Amino acid sequence: MTMKTLIISSILVLGLTAKFAQAEDYIFFDDSPTSTSYDPSWCFVNSPSLLERIGEKFPVDETTVFMGNNSLRLHWTSQAGGNWGAAVAEIGWPGHDLGTQDLLTFWMYSEGVLTNNDLPNIYLEDTGNQKTSPVNMGAFVDSIPMGQWQLVSMPLDTFYAVAGNANMSSIKTIFYGQSTSDASEHTLFLDEIRMTSFGNSDTTAPAVPANLAAVGYDLHVDLSWTPVDDEDVAGYRIYRSNWGGTYSLVGFAQPDIPFFNHFLGETNLSGFYKVSAIDGSYNESELSLSVEVSTQSQDDEAFLDMIQQATFRYFWDYAHPVSKMALERTPGNSETVTSGGTGFGIMAIVVGAERGFVSRSDAASRLLELFQFLETADRFHGAWSHWMDGSTGEVIPFSQYDDGGDLVETAFLIQGILAARNYFDGADPVEQALVSLATTLWEGVEWDWYRRTPTSNFLYWHWSPNHDWTMNFALQGPNETGIVYLLAVASPTHGVPGELWEDGFASSPAYDNGNSYYGINLDVGWPYGGPLFFAHYSYLGFDPRGIQDSHTNYFFNNRNHTLINRAWCIDNPGGYVGYGENCWGLTASDDPFGYLAHEPTMDRDNGTITPTAALSSFPYTPVESMAALRHFYTDHGDRIFGPFGFYDAFNETQDWYSSSYLAIDQGPIIVMIENYRSNLIWNQFMANPEIAPALESMGFFPDTTVGIQPDDDGLLSAQNFRLLSTYPNPFNGRVGIHFQTPQAGNVNLIIYDLLGHELYQHSQPQEAGSGKIYWDATNDGGGDVASGMYLFRLFSGSESKTGKLLLIR
Repeated sequence: MTMKTLIISSILVLGLTAKFAQAEDYIFFDDSPTSTSYDPSWCFVNSPSLLERIGEKFPVDETTVFMGNNSLRLHWTSQAGGNWGAAVAEIGWPGHDLGTQDLLTFWMYSEGVLTNNDLPNIYLEDTGNQKTSPVNMGAFVDSIPMGQWQLVSMPLDTFYAVAGNANMSSIKTIFYGQSTSDASEHTLFLDEIRMTSFGNSDTTAPAVPANLAAVGYDLHVDLSWTPVDDEDVAGYRIYRSNWGGTYSLVGFAQPDIPFFNHFLGETNLSGFYKVSAIDGSYNESELSLSVEVSTQSQDDEAFLDMIQQATFRYFWDYAHPVSKMALERTPGNSETVTSGGTGFGIMAIVVGAERGFVSRSDAASRLLELFQFLETADRFHGAWSHWMDGSTGEVIPFSQYDDGGDLVETAFLIQGILAARNYFDGADPVEQALVSLATTLWEGVEWDWYRRTPTSNFLYWHWSPNHDWTMNFALQGPNETGIVYLLAVASPTHGVPGELWEDGFASSPAYDNGNSYYGINLDVGWPYGGPLFFAHYSYLGFDPRGIQDSHTNYFFNNRNHTLINRAWCIDNPGGYVGYGENCWGLTASDDPFGYLAHEPTMDRDNGTITPTAALSSFPYTPVESMAALRHFYTDHGDRIFGPFGFYDAFNETQDWYSSSYLAIDQGPIIVMIENYRSNLIWNQFMANPEIAPALESMGFFPDTTVGIQPDDDGLLSAQNFRLLSTYPNPFNGRVGIHFQTPQAGNVNLIIYDLLGHELYQHSQPQEAGSGKIYWDATNDGGGDVASGMYLFRLFSGSESKTGKLLLIR
């Protein structure tokens, strides 16, 4: 976003107004969550007059902005015989009692010459659609300087005088409408539209932001600073100078987000930055000390570090200040936290500790505090609600009857808790307390209660103390809820029989597929696989490699599901702008029309690409996901990359780019990238002792079709030479081949390509019993081999075993 240098000129200020965040202010517009139009608005036009509209919505502008990320663009031509109006409301369209306020205030900016007579009329509308008579803005403006932001203040008494039948205790919209029919084209930019009272002002500037730091990445600069400790701070202004000369305003950061990404679009570009704080009365601090920084090219590893660290911030820096749980979304309600998104966030914090984004001790302390909050939060037979109040832990209803336990969200949360329980295994008292409390939380979930009856084959999604089983949602695949059954079977205190996996979750006639799409087989899943979050949510901790049930190997099924999703986008049957081999990924997210579980079907693909779909698929499709990552950043980074990584979604056909983040979309990005890089979360979750026996009782067994089996030390006796497992397989750096031999001697490994060419040999001495031999994906000359399928042969004495290895770099 570019921003003009601001020259603030207040015009006829009848009492000073408060810019932001006074509790009593009625805020009709401060920022639009979307970049094209403002949703709580309505515009009409009658010919021959003209009015720019986006559908019937008020257009949004990201270039000419007073505060925040965008403004409203009012672009009109008033003709005799015509009419137009553009209404703006607070999000949610509430009615407001004007008796508690004194002024209607807003900021306006004109690029061209305007006279007072050219300005629109303003009128108000109540919740019953009754309107006041119009009042002309020109009566409250002395002059209209071109190219300057100006504050307009209009006494609300003016509207009381022309109220007519409008109920002034229930005003929902402010209309800008046609006045003089001058047949000329005009444009005004409007920002910070609110109703306020006298006296919400001071003249003391906030403190200067401290500890400004900058890091240069491929095409953008990342800025951070210590927030100013002042409740009146309304935000931060960011300034840049190319060579230490004049500083120009380049952006704005919200008061609760002390970060800013300045996307420059060039590598090796240097500059200097300063930051100021601005309060609710428009008092601006002095500028901070400057920092110098340059953008610089990055290899893939550094690129992944960048994405993970930015995404990590959502769960660390933007967590709820009391509970430390993940907020449902931003922008959004500052008290609404999400159980499932918090589970993803717990795993993200484990990644952050391992990667050094925060110290291990800080991570442990944070999670202990979070677990302590969960211990006191509302629970319903051990399950948490989907949403809860981040300060009190009380349930926030997700829908009319969903005001109790949510077993799916609880499973996502427990998946994270168990990964953390295994990771924080130190002797430190905080870590020991964390582990103990994690076990208490885990063992307190009454999975068997959510079976409803002792003979039911299903687990149920919801139970409410107020509505009992009214939701009546049995969990049945194929979908994202497989992890619920795994944890329910694994529970040491409230377990359910393993047969529920086959007889309940996998019992749907739609579960087995067996068809081929774009030449790619899909064993399990809906036609074309469904939205990609089906391949992510249950597999953040649950490692599907090397095992299968009677239906499929879920790692390869998820890989094929992902490739089919990508192939659909390449085929692009809907003809949407931007789709291609590097721009793909359909899953649930915000979109220009609301929220939808996007998937490869004509009725659920509307041109919306959601970055989490491709980025959370890194373990399955690392080459394709890296190409998508580079494309999203390089070609769309100026619109979709922000302080917490990639924004939720974009739709080039609609020229729509989200400005929102959702916890359930951000979490899988950092976790699944880490599973691709190091298997960290997979390893931590699977190491919990309850998991392996649960999988066995659910009917999972080693997949020997491509030599992929889990480590099973001691499972087989050493009476014969046996190949036990190859793990991890697929792999991206090093694979271990686990075997048992009945005799001491040398074990020899030979690696071949698919044409039978010998690439690598290795020999090692081995005592009788279990052993491992490793291959680092190199040839005999030490050079790296390319991604692909390889054959191996392992010799012990006169016996040999063969298998396949899949290398995915």
